[in-house]
Amino acid sequence: MSETEAATAATVAGKLGFKDGNLIQELGYDEDVDFEFRATLEDEIGSELLTEDDQDVVDGVLLWWRAEDGDLVDALVDSLTCLDDGGVVWVLTPKSGRDGYVPPSEIQTAAPTAGLHATSSAGVSRDWAAARLVSRRKQ
Repeated sequence: MSETEAATAATVAGKLGFKDGNLIQELGYDEDVDFEFRATLEDEIGSELLTEDDQDVVDGVLLWWRAEDGDLVDALVDSLTCLDDGGVVWVLTPKSGRDGYVPPSEIQTAAPTAGLHATSSAGVSRDWAAARLVSRRKQ
């Protein structure tokens, strides 16, 4: 990766609002995730992403989600298990035209049922987009 690409990747990870010392739990990990994005994020927060088996209180959750993954509301509710007050859930979905694409409307429909509110979105890599969800109480 060139120096310019590295700076851009760090900026993309920074768009998620994570910083050094944050604990981030990763859910929905599979062989199709963006490994370069993950590595950049881990470098920026200074630690590895926690797995779904970890029970630490976390500052944020990355939920990799694909159309065939099941019930999004259930996954969002599960993502809140270890999330600290004021924490954020980022739902990462394949971009339009990619296998597993999830329309943004599906996330916007599922979020309120899980007690969340969609606030923004970001392109985090060539193949993945991210939607930021926060507790409706903590907007």
